Formats: sequence, structure tokens, C-alpha cells
Amino acid sequence: MQLPAEAVATTVLIEVVRISALPAKRAAPYPGRVVAHWAGSEAADALTLIEDLPGSEQHRCGFSPGWSVRAYEDSLDLALFEAAFCFRCHEVRMHGTTVPPALATQFFDADSPQARALLALFRAAGP
Repeated sequence: MQLPAEAVATTVLIEVVRISALPAKRAAPYPGRVVAHWAGSEAADALTLIEDLPGSEQHRCGFSPGWSVRAYEDSLDLALFEAAFCFRCHEVRMHGTTVPPALATQFFDADSPQARALLALFRAAGP
């Protein structure tokens, strides 16, 4: 999976969000509870795991993401990007100031070891 390279290089904090609904408008943050903050090597390891997700074909489910990550630089102002993961349709939707249109929708192999490891990290972070 491709993440915005400049954002990955400047990310110092990742928020893990347990999504409760779809956003009311495009490019708005996904509503839900922030269940964890990852910084330092934890954030770097999570970004590497996400980048290592193998691609997949689209599966149909209507996009019902359960988890998202929001990446922040040291100002902790606006999120550099948010990536919402649907493990049913194997789709990731990203938005943010650093996300080019070509990266906004991607598909990953939700049955891969990397995806299972990412889901385990999400589940360990919160309900």
C-alpha cells in the first residue's frame, strides 16, 4: 500500500480511531473514539506495516470501516492524513492535506499476514 511519502517522513504521532459511523461529508474525519496514541518506534512500525500491506482486488461490501489511523507531525495541528480500513471489502480510503488523488482509494489483501498483524494491533489498542 502506498502512503504519502512526505507525511510518513514527518509523522511523530498516530491516533488509532475505532470508527462508529461514516463522516457526514467528504474529507471530514471519521467519527469514533480515539483508543490509542502511537509515537516513536510504535508509530514508525505501524506505518511500515501499513506500507507493507499487499494489494488486492476490490471486494463488495459497501465500505464499512472499523478502524482508522490519523497521522500528525510535531505541531499536532491538523492530521497529515487519515486512513480508514475496511477489512471486509479490503479497501482503504485516505484523505488529508498530503494525500494525492491517486492514493485516496486503495485495496489491500485483508487475509495477508501483514493485514492480520495490523488488525491485531488495532484490536489490542481498544474495543
